[in-house]
Amino acid sequence: MVAIDSSTFETLIPSRFISFTLPNPISHDSLLRVAVLDSPLTHSPHIAAMLVPQGRESDWIFSTKSGHLQLLFTSPQPISRFILIGNQFHHHSDDSYQEKFQVWLKPFLLALCPKSLFINGKIPDIPILIYEDNVISSVVIHQCVSSHVGEMLVENVEIKTNNFRREFRRRLRFKRMPNLIQTEVIIVPETDSSLNSVVIGDAKFMLDLRVLVHPYLAPMVASLSLISEYIEGRIRSGLRPKALCLGVGGGALLTFMAIQLGFEVLGVDSDKEVLKVAKNYFGLEDSEFLHVIVEDAVKYIKKLAYRGKRNNKSSFADSEPDGIGHLRNGDEVTHKFDVVMVDLDSGDIIDGISSPPLEFVRKRVLLAAKLILSEFGILAINVISPSQSFYDNLVNHFRKVFHELYKIDVGNGENFILIATVSPQVFSVGDCSNSFLLRLKSVIPETYINSIRKI
Repeated sequence: MVAIDSSTFETLIPSRFISFTLPNPISHDSLLRVAVLDSPLTHSPHIAAMLVPQGRESDWIFSTKSGHLQLLFTSPQPISRFILIGNQFHHHSDDSYQEKFQVWLKPFLLALCPKSLFINGKIPDIPILIYEDNVISSVVIHQCVSSHVGEMLVENVEIKTNNFRREFRRRLRFKRMPNLIQTEVIIVPETDSSLNSVVIGDAKFMLDLRVLVHPYLAPMVASLSLISEYIEGRIRSGLRPKALCLGVGGGALLTFMAIQLGFEVLGVDSDKEVLKVAKNYFGLEDSEFLHVIVEDAVKYIKKLAYRGKRNNKSSFADSEPDGIGHLRNGDEVTHKFDVVMVDLDSGDIIDGISSPPLEFVRKRVLLAAKLILSEFGILAINVISPSQSFYDNLVNHFRKVFHELYKIDVGNGENFILIATVSPQVFSVGDCSNSFLLRLKSVIPETYINSIRKI
């Protein structure tokens, strides 16, 4: 426990973070953990508090400063000071304990408020925010540190479902953005015993990579319906369609494209440790038609576009010793991609998560992306727009380079998929003889295909 001077919280100090413990005033056999975070942004004073959900005190979102920042910035209204209280219920869940705790809580929170809130003797109202997600229980199975993204965590979780059937998933999260799930895949118990007997901390699980559960991945794949006739033609000609994935994460998208849709896939990620985690915990495997390289994604596509032509080769693995699978000399790209899928974010928590990074929207980068696409290729990008101006600027830049733009709303209030076409020709998605389109509709929800809108 740390002794705190009563005057410590009288003023707001941007980015100040103080964490301390104190005896639980209602139950003296336990301690309360209190964290007070002042926003790095300056605006009119507004205080809010949150009680950590029982059993979740060790989650990164509740136990780290970066997690608290996410909670602060995702609040529905600007917060200048955020107060988080954990272990408040301990093992006491009866109504009388909670009533007593609430009585004690209000004056305690007022004691943590800056003087500027007490204007003309008015007592400020401090809202108690509620944190809600679909996690029932979780267990950490791996932690490591990367020089690029810092500390990473792999966890198995049980989530709430609408059909009341138990469902388990494996997730990858970064400590700098603990509330953002980087990768999520379905896992199933290795044994055939009843799901009711599964204890998440004790059971052994295996991966089920046949379904994309991360919210924006299925909509991203749905973009292929725009060029399904072209892809079908390539397949009938004996050619395997090619995809470039910029940003690998856990590799769920790459594996799905290769296994479920028969693509030859090249993944590019700058973080060697992330790729190691993807291979060890998320089923990402190099194979004849799936290759991954460690390189900065933006630099890589510029290098591909302007490196030029080499000998024609039929696969990525055959083209260069390092598995990059493209060209060294000449003027043109030998192997063009039918789709380039971009899953890159800014990673700046203070400004809010945004995607793609502004570096990707530069004209030289967009021209490079267009140059490495085939005649009827598409660029599909996961977009998280923090503001209307960000969205307008993004669309404006893409219109200058590509012929047509389309959009798929993911439906979670955060992401949408922006699709840019090299050619103005867009094929019909209603051809029943198109076996690729039928296959596509069988592995992702058809609602995403039907929701594609031209912008």
